[in-house]
Amino acid sequence: MFMKKAILIADSGSTKTDWLLVAPDGTQCELHTDGINPARDTRVYIYNVLYHDLLPLLPQGLELQAVYFYGAGCIEPFSKTAQGVIEEVLNCPAEVESDLLGAARALCGREVGIACILGTGSNSCLYDGRDIVKHTPALGYILGDEGSGSYLGKTLLNGIFKGMLPEALKDEFCREFSLSMSDVIERVYRLPAANAFLASLVPFIAEHRSHPAIREMLIQSFRLFIERNICIYGRRELPINCVGGIAFQFEDELRTAAAEEGMQLGRILRRPIESIAHYYYKRY
Repeated sequence: MFMKKAILIADSGSTKTDWLLVAPDGTQCELHTDGINPARDTRVYIYNVLYHDLLPLLPQGLELQAVYFYGAGCIEPFSKTAQGVIEEVLNCPAEVESDLLGAARALCGREVGIACILGTGSNSCLYDGRDIVKHTPALGYILGDEGSGSYLGKTLLNGIFKGMLPEALKDEFCREFSLSMSDVIERVYRLPAANAFLASLVPFIAEHRSHPAIREMLIQSFRLFIERNICIYGRRELPINCVGGIAFQFEDELRTAAAEEGMQLGRILRRPIESIAHYYYKRY
């Protein structure tokens, strides 16, 4: 696909970056590289991903007008490092912002709204149509991340091993995963990436979502997310907009939780990048 000019938008996680080229006529081309997390990755690593992985994927003769990079770990001073490397390698102006601001611009465009991320982790903000004006700290999977994939996995394990979920569910879980209590303790407290391990249990939850105990667990987890992260904004009249696999997969339970908290669910997006592109295309 030939493009003479384009802007480049990135939605980056710790393991994968989705890139979207958008030409002035609206033509789009999606690309993928390894993830870039400026708070974790060295300048050399970021340079190598851009130079060796991304550059060969770009059309020959392309003139990039700007790069808009949204991702995990894009906070000061790390975002400045990423911005400098992007501008050096791609030879164009770059903006580097948080994945939460990307979610807000994807979900709310240029309107005031509440924007949330519900994936492996969770996050939320109050957005004024351009910037985040209030933000409840997520605090990570140990202290927070209510309603996230890691939180749901943690709640499932707690219910199974403390006897709060029916014995039949426990038996099925143990058959499927072959995990003893000591295995779980090892995975959560001694091995790396405990949050990813906890989130890996979500397919079991999805498979059994019609079970009354699992449905109640989901609704209560999402209610807790709303109570501890959304209500503090004091804007109950605004719908709750969400991006992420958990929100997309469990939209029905999330909608029920919002109603029980006296709020409404708004837009739900599995991923934000196309809608971020729309945010910029209107002024491109």
